[in-house]
Amino acid sequence: MTLIDSHCHIDGAVFDDDRDEVVARAREAGVSVMLTIGTGDPHSDDFRKAVAVAESYENVYASVGVHPHDAKLYDDEAENHLLELAKLEKVIAWGEIGLDFYYDHSPRDVQRDIFRRQIRNARDLELPIIIHSRDADDETVEILTEECSWDGFRGIMHCFGGTAEMALDLMPLGFLISFAGNVTFKKAENLREAARVVPIEKLLVETDCPFLTPEPFRGKRNEPALVVHTAQFLADLYGVEFEDLARQTTQNFLHFFDLKFN
Repeated sequence: MTLIDSHCHIDGAVFDDDRDEVVARAREAGVSVMLTIGTGDPHSDDFRKAVAVAESYENVYASVGVHPHDAKLYDDEAENHLLELAKLEKVIAWGEIGLDFYYDHSPRDVQRDIFRRQIRNARDLELPIIIHSRDADDETVEILTEECSWDGFRGIMHCFGGTAEMALDLMPLGFLISFAGNVTFKKAENLREAARVVPIEKLLVETDCPFLTPEPFRGKRNEPALVVHTAQFLADLYGVEFEDLARQTTQNFLHFFDLKFN
């Protein structure tokens, strides 16, 4: 059995004391590939650290891109920094980028502008994009529909939190839909409703660790090994064998990124 954690943050400081053990536990649990997502101040070493973590472990990859929380910090200097990092071998995506109208840590007009600007950077680099969207379903779909029409476009809607209608709008554009541990929460029937419309061929699983720890471990620090529990929950929801869901989501990820692993 092989699984992939399609979105984690193992470069974060919360893992500095036991990162080797976290990666080892993931592999023992059958999680063979991890994608760690660089976030933070684009003028700091945060993104360089994410790349360094990916370079330190076989089958760990990285992405770079400014989160909507930090869109207000994005400028030409930040962009040039990310463009250079994005050319490195272990960087396989641009993201997470998007809109967050729940926290509004950056002004909404700035979020919109920087979202579009980063999509265009990804297009120029021929990289797939990873999207964060919270309380901004309609505008996210609108921007993605307008900006993501080039040949070969690929995208991942990470930690999906939208409606079934949003998922149905995004998949024809070239998106995979990724679910995190919050789909297991007792009150998350809206996420389960959305998951039911996503064909298994368009599905990914993730932890978004250290956040969104799945049941029955909610309240503890999340880590890639626990993606097994989210995958098992989704297999039960889909009415398929766990091994079949693990195999298909792994195949989806590897095909999406054109990757092979040992």
